[in-house]
Amino acid sequence: MTATSPSTLATPSMTQSAKLIRATYIALLVFAVVAPMLGLYPIFVMKLLCFAIFACAFNLLLGFTGLLSFGHAAFFGSAAYVTGWLIKSYSVTPEVGIVAGTVAAGAIGLVVGTVAIRRQGIYFAMITLAMAQMVYFALLQAPFTGGEDGLQGVPRGALFGLLSLESDTALYYVVVAIFVACFLAISRVVHSPFGQVLKMIRENEPRAISLGYRVDQYKLLAFVLSAALAGLAGSLKTLIMGFATLSDVHWSMSGEVILMTLLGGVGTFFGPVLGAGIVISLQDMLADKVGSWVTVIIGAIFVLCVMAFRKGVVGEIQAYMERRSKR
Repeated sequence: MTATSPSTLATPSMTQSAKLIRATYIALLVFAVVAPMLGLYPIFVMKLLCFAIFACAFNLLLGFTGLLSFGHAAFFGSAAYVTGWLIKSYSVTPEVGIVAGTVAAGAIGLVVGTVAIRRQGIYFAMITLAMAQMVYFALLQAPFTGGEDGLQGVPRGALFGLLSLESDTALYYVVVAIFVACFLAISRVVHSPFGQVLKMIRENEPRAISLGYRVDQYKLLAFVLSAALAGLAGSLKTLIMGFATLSDVHWSMSGEVILMTLLGGVGTFFGPVLGAGIVISLQDMLADKVGSWVTVIIGAIFVLCVMAFRKGVVGEIQAYMERRSKR
């Protein structure tokens, strides 16, 4: 009699789960493509996708590396300012502005990460917050940012000098393409050998060190990748909305991305996207009705979610599917 390994027994259910997830992603992609034809406001969907990229970037650091940063708004906001300044003042094309903003965010991430990565836990989080506040005050005093008024009237221009982005529909499909590319890139990173090492560091850092891995270098690279992706989201946000303000780099923006990630599900691929969708939708629907109370409502929803769904919405759904497949 031949023994059957647990992995062999789990294969059919795992395959079904993978097929279901793949079908869900395809359905969501089709919906994103036809969304403008269904009457959805393109600006709203583009803003949602920008913050989804931001949340996915943060999740790469927290969910798959185990590092909690309180300063990710520094990368989001600094890239927004760099992109807006270059496009408005030097009339560079949108793709150059986006690349420059992403590179600038990655460079700032390298500096912040080099300092913060030497500490762990709350000390790491506090260092990132402190350095993010330094970036905030630097942008407040910088002559090209417009101070408290922000950087206004940023034109969209033409992509590669050929495709005009003044049309919301044209820009919408560019943002969808960038979001899909970022989502697939993050998935590839997580499933690569590099991503497996990050997961090992998250689960048991002393063991990773004992196996000979240079943990600090892995964490620094993950931090820089996360910062660069957050900067990409900030650059797109400036291009879509036509402005960059101090709220983009304020510490409250770091709190929002943490909320999005935890609400959707830390360590899941689609969780940050769903969390960003929930938060941005609530802000859009409730802003005109309750004013500043929208922050209180979102906070109450977050507390309820933490109490009832500790793994986040997507995390709880995945846990339920796993329990059901075992039965």
